[in-house]
Amino acid sequence: MSISMIGIDHSMAPIDIRALFAFTRKNAGEAMEKTKEQPGINGCIILSTCNRLEVWASVDEETEISLYEELCRLKKIQNREYEKYFIKREGHDAVEHLFYLASGLKSQILGEDQILTQVKDALGIAREHFTTDGALEVLFRMAVTAGKKIKTEVPFSHGNPSVIHQAIQMLEKQGYSVKEKVCMVIGNGEMGKVAAQTLMESGADVTVTVRQYRSGMVSIPFGCKRINYGERMEYLPKCDLVVSATASPNFTLREELFEDLELEKTIVLIDLAVPRDIEPEVGRFEGVTLYDMDSFKTDEKPAELQEHLEAAGKIVREQMDEFFKWLEGKNLIPRIQEIKENAVNDFNLRIMKPLKNTHMEEQEKEQLLSAVDRAMEKVVNKMLFGLRDSMNEQAFLECVAGLEKTYEK
Repeated sequence: MSISMIGIDHSMAPIDIRALFAFTRKNAGEAMEKTKEQPGINGCIILSTCNRLEVWASVDEETEISLYEELCRLKKIQNREYEKYFIKREGHDAVEHLFYLASGLKSQILGEDQILTQVKDALGIAREHFTTDGALEVLFRMAVTAGKKIKTEVPFSHGNPSVIHQAIQMLEKQGYSVKEKVCMVIGNGEMGKVAAQTLMESGADVTVTVRQYRSGMVSIPFGCKRINYGERMEYLPKCDLVVSATASPNFTLREELFEDLELEKTIVLIDLAVPRDIEPEVGRFEGVTLYDMDSFKTDEKPAELQEHLEAAGKIVREQMDEFFKWLEGKNLIPRIQEIKENAVNDFNLRIMKPLKNTHMEEQEKEQLLSAVDRAMEKVVNKMLFGLRDSMNEQAFLECVAGLEKTYEK
């Protein structure tokens, strides 16, 4: 068994390319089920966020499969030109990537912890659709554990940043403060709530749109007002800033809606969705400034954040070592089981002759042999796993190989 993944993210592809391969929660589950049906694939997890799409699979070692081709089949995409935007990782490289990713060390905003929730959610969806297996289950769980450990033991000095934090900081550098600005957030999912909460904490007057059919069943951040989604264009001219962050496959703000719209003042639009929420052509209207997810890219690392990276990396490496020990042990189990069976059979052959010369009843002999077999298995287990814990990996593998040769015919 081997672990493979393919991925596309904000560092490799623009937003419109990423949008082609994005999944909602519902169709991610369906896609994982279809992928796991392919011969040789034992498990599958799809991680789809605003900034990245990753397809993970545990695959039989003798199986040759292209996860990119499988993804294109799921998305009904026949053009191979997009393959250049993807990266493929296998084995150690794939495992290392996930651990660093879940720890927030590969995010567009270094150290953000939303990705930790997203990795955990991806595992949860896979469980719901019965597409994970032992290897992926343990890998994702241990990666999440590493992320939590870093969050607890290595608190990044600038708190819990997100894209909206970075957007506000960028606007402030340009002389635009959101304090006392009239803001509307379209969408009340995870990203929308973070945006609304952040704007409110920055001193803005925030209104959140809620779908009418759900208006009585949802909560919005404390201190925010609400309007029905259908009223957004009536409220928009009053706004200084609008954030759209939904999982909708359709535009929430379209070009045609702005054709005859009279704005009371200049307005900033921030599109935090992938696929896009705001039609790009909206940005051509006078008085409108439009930003999307890729507008906030930066290579800048705060000095105080840089100081924490070494400690975070140490935790990641420790957790990775634990995973590889588990994986190696998992792969060795069939070999250890065979050694144990051979040892028990060898012992039984040696004890049968003296046992025959006893005056015990046959039933008593069978009971004795059964008890001896169980005891023998425990002794062999204790010796083998004792060796594993007291020797380095290479020496232990040599011991296992030597024991296997002892019973070669």
